[in-house]
Amino acid sequence: MTARNLNSDQFALLEFKDRIAGPQNVLANSWTASTSVCNWIGVSCGILHKRVIALNLASMNLSGTISPHLGNLSFLLSLDLSSNNFYGHLPKELGQLHRLRIIRLSYNRLNGEIPSWLGNLHRVRRLQMENNNISGTIPQTLVNINSLSGSLPNDMCRHLPKLEVLHLSLNRLSGSIPSSLGKCNNLKYFSLYFNQFTGIIPKSIGNLTRLEELDLGLNNLEGSLPNALCHLCPKLEGLYLDANELSGNIPSSIGECYKLQMLSLLEIKFSGLIPKSIFNSTMLEGIYLYDNNLEGTLPPMIEAPKLNVLSLHRNKLRGNIPNSILNASMLKLLDLGDNFFSGPIPETFGNLRHLEWFRIANNYLTMGSTINHEWTFLSSLTNCKNLTRVDISENPLNGTLPTNIGNLSASLIYFYAIDCELKGNIPIEIGCFPNFPSTSFMKNYALCGPPRLLVPPCKNDIRKNSKMGVLHDLSGFEEHNMLGSGSFGYVYKGRLSDGMEVATKVFNLQIEGAFRSFDIECEAMRNIVHRNLVKVITCCSNVDFKALVLDFMSNGNLEKWLHSNSCFLDIIQRINIMVDVAAALEYLHTGHPTPIIHCDLKPSNILLDEDMVAHVGDFGIAKLLGEGDVVKQTMTLATISYMAPEFGSTGIVSIKCDIYSYGIVLIETFTRKKPTDEIFGDEMTIRHWVKRLLSEGMIDIVDADLLRREDENFVIKANCISSIMELALDCSAELPEERKDMKDVVVELKKIKQRFLNIIER
Repeated sequence: MTARNLNSDQFALLEFKDRIAGPQNVLANSWTASTSVCNWIGVSCGILHKRVIALNLASMNLSGTISPHLGNLSFLLSLDLSSNNFYGHLPKELGQLHRLRIIRLSYNRLNGEIPSWLGNLHRVRRLQMENNNISGTIPQTLVNINSLSGSLPNDMCRHLPKLEVLHLSLNRLSGSIPSSLGKCNNLKYFSLYFNQFTGIIPKSIGNLTRLEELDLGLNNLEGSLPNALCHLCPKLEGLYLDANELSGNIPSSIGECYKLQMLSLLEIKFSGLIPKSIFNSTMLEGIYLYDNNLEGTLPPMIEAPKLNVLSLHRNKLRGNIPNSILNASMLKLLDLGDNFFSGPIPETFGNLRHLEWFRIANNYLTMGSTINHEWTFLSSLTNCKNLTRVDISENPLNGTLPTNIGNLSASLIYFYAIDCELKGNIPIEIGCFPNFPSTSFMKNYALCGPPRLLVPPCKNDIRKNSKMGVLHDLSGFEEHNMLGSGSFGYVYKGRLSDGMEVATKVFNLQIEGAFRSFDIECEAMRNIVHRNLVKVITCCSNVDFKALVLDFMSNGNLEKWLHSNSCFLDIIQRINIMVDVAAALEYLHTGHPTPIIHCDLKPSNILLDEDMVAHVGDFGIAKLLGEGDVVKQTMTLATISYMAPEFGSTGIVSIKCDIYSYGIVLIETFTRKKPTDEIFGDEMTIRHWVKRLLSEGMIDIVDADLLRREDENFVIKANCISSIMELALDCSAELPEERKDMKDVVVELKKIKQRFLNIIER
């Protein structure tokens, strides 16, 4: 009997092996008829009956379909095929495995309808199938499958009484959370993250007394947080309710979650005070309460020995920053920005020795009483040796920078003190941080220092300020200094006498239109300043010479980074660059009384500075709209492949033309295909190509170096890029009135980025 059963298990697995392939033929070498099935890789057998009870082939890079013969492993308790490349339908024969307790099929390419037979497996305690391509309506007993639609069944817990883990994140589920969920008494981990659920959080969740993690983030839930949740669920370690429509106060009973480690209530509508009891749990590692309407003062932190993150920005908190914050001695990220905090900045922040991110921007904080008006709190921060980012912008701090700013952490990358009423010299010790963003000290009008920091030179270091005098400071316009050429001339790298590197655009006045291009660019750029626009230092002009002196962009242009074999941009870098470009266009279109249409947006006109921040340049054919105008007619043609249809056919330009070009550049940025590639033409443009393949669910449009099937986060990346491509199609719609506004593009792209980061970091 045992031999016959063993042979049947062996036969079933050999049939399964015949349908799959893998690297180095691991299964082919191990799974042979001449050896006992209990000795095969990934197979476990029972001690007494020697039947196969577990099959674990996770993360073995296997590909193929799942054989229906697996349904004959009648003693199987655990099936784990996750993180492979299995595709096709789930065979109905798996519904015969009535002993199964664990099913893990996540991160494959399974497709087809959601199988109803899964509801017959009443002993299942863990069912994980997220990140596949399964579609259809959720049946009446299902758990944790990705790409599902429909609602949760009311009698789910009756069919799955032993359920401990329920993960339904990253789906399209909707409806309300059934109150019957409280009958899943054994549930420990419950996640509905990133769905479309509405209604309230049912009070019956309090019946889940074994619950350790509750994640309902990124839904559309309303109402308030159940007051007794922590009292009824004392084992709760993680509470995530991000980005819902909840309102009311954070209940003081939150302090009864004594084992709470992560509290994430960001981007909701909570109002009222932060309860003092919130710090009752000495296990807390992260508190995320930003983007709410919380008021009052920050309660004292009597004891917070494990707190790493305290993120409270974008609320309505006021009063002094309490000194008790120093009790959170393990803090790595502290963000109190965008509130109404006032009073002096504590000079003891340096006691937070592990601090990496320090942000108190956009408050009403002051220096307090100091003898020499120096920012003494910066001296304290020199004790924080891991500090990478400091932002104290937009506080009425007044005063001067101390010379020991050069003693700040060697790992410091970003330092922002914008609009702080600073005065005096920027200490030469700032030279310890050559990579500080050029915008670090903007809008401090009584401050002077190195021109690269966008402040006027100090009186003892003024260079020639006549327009032609600037050119005398530059190196010669020699071929080895040439950075590139354009329609109307050449761009050279140069250096001013104070050491500042610049790019000089010299116009070839023999070319028709060069005079007008120079005049347009000077007029367009004369009065606009934005961190994502190339800064024109000055315009130089006489009878036979015209040039623009520009900020030098050390990382070249986007075209180089996309189409050079020696360059690579990861997904976040590409998103950041396109957010920067969108912000620049939004400013041009709506940031001042006379809207500016760039008219020639393309990768070669998107320049990257030392921090990989994008700057839009080359305004040689830009158009300035008169007050009240929305369109303008022109005979000047832009680069055809990026040009809106109405621009090319009628010469009519509007801000919608820039948005069309942005959509095409957005496509190129994530596909690394130029709209001029040979595969594209009148019948099949790059936009039509993306639209057709995207509708078929194809991801082959994406840059192969950016998205590989073996990537750990393949599906997450694919979903992110799919959302970006949908946005690109909305921007490049054929009809101008159907294109998005740039303001909406900025918001949507930032949301896509934040959702991607939220998922990756979990």
